Amino acid sequence: MRVIEEAKQRIAEYYRPLEAVVLANQEKVLRAFHAAQVASHCFADSTGYAYSDQGREALEEVYKQVFRAEAALCRPQIASGTHAISICLSILEPGDEVVSASGAPYDTLQTVIGTRGSSPRSLVRRGITYKEVPLTPNGGLDLEAIGREITHRTKMAIFQRSRGYNWRPSLTISELARGINAVRAANPDCIVFVDNCYGEFVEVFEPLEAGAHLIAGSLIKNPGGALAVSGGYIAGRQDLVDLCAEILTAPSLGGRIGSTFGLTRTLLQGLFLAPHIVGEAVYGAMLASQVFSSLGFEVSPLPEEPRTDIVQAIKFHSKEQLLKFCLGIQKAAPVDAHYMPVPSPMPGYTDEVVMAGGTFIQGSSIELSADAPLREPYIGYLQGGMSRQHVEIGLRFALKEMGFV
Repeated sequence: MRVIEEAKQRIAEYYRPLEAVVLANQEKVLRAFHAAQVASHCFADSTGYAYSDQGREALEEVYKQVFRAEAALCRPQIASGTHAISICLSILEPGDEVVSASGAPYDTLQTVIGTRGSSPRSLVRRGITYKEVPLTPNGGLDLEAIGREITHRTKMAIFQRSRGYNWRPSLTISELARGINAVRAANPDCIVFVDNCYGEFVEVFEPLEAGAHLIAGSLIKNPGGALAVSGGYIAGRQDLVDLCAEILTAPSLGGRIGSTFGLTRTLLQGLFLAPHIVGEAVYGAMLASQVFSSLGFEVSPLPEEPRTDIVQAIKFHSKEQLLKFCLGIQKAAPVDAHYMPVPSPMPGYTDEVVMAGGTFIQGSSIELSADAPLREPYIGYLQGGMSRQHVEIGLRFALKEMGFV
């Protein structure tokens, strides 16, 4: 297909610098395996309480080393990225204040906080004060406003690295560092928490290296390398990770118990593959950006713009066009390709959501997938792809459904 071939030639120069990022991250992960002394005995199963599970301990040591953390929690019992984030927010106590420094959070997190929904376990219902710092008109962090809103009362500041369902740039590590510095200048004791979903291994550095105290993410996104069947991770300052471990299990038990259900080898192997898989997904996102930009669609980020996550946003001209795009991505899937993605209500979302992605792991967004809330403007979010070739095929299918072939 001519438009795709021309796009591949065009993005070659844009992707070339990212080859060095993939290489650096692969070496970082390898050295983390060496530091943790991962060995074949780590793959043995554990049962019951799983006291002294050497595989679990090695896995969490690797995560600790990779993210430059004092401690890490990496567990299949964490059901999703939202679950991991919710655990981190649960260290807040009634009377504490939390500030979202990057505007309104992702839809499902709003129900956790309590700005939407009516859960009695939301932060707001439990007596925690919540504030937001809107982004600037161009979608960047408002450093002056962050400095005003963060006070001596603020217990935690939240940054969401990825764009969520918003037409705004995702936060680069350098911009994140400036935001964290603004928080620290206003209150040196404020805990800085970063939602790191979709961002792992896209840049050479991670949020803890930019000054964050705590990060969280999903294993069925970037760090699972398309092999993790479930799970999430939390990493950062020792005392904060210890608190999160007690919330996940029970006081005094913390991270010392919890079987990995025979998944240790898969989780480690997925992490080892993650830098390469993320590199392929980023290439696919750049290719999609170039293809749809050349066809006259608004895209974010542009093909030549820096990347800090694997998500590519495309603004379609109509709901029908968006749905046809999603149908094409579904038809290119290895699993459930014969099903039609239909918009439907989903827990945690106000609008109906269409999700396309016949993935081996349900909900995996490091595998090729697309989703969108059914609201104007009709923006589709493409992410993942275990190989750039699959992304290219997916784009061909999508263009055909949209009538460009």
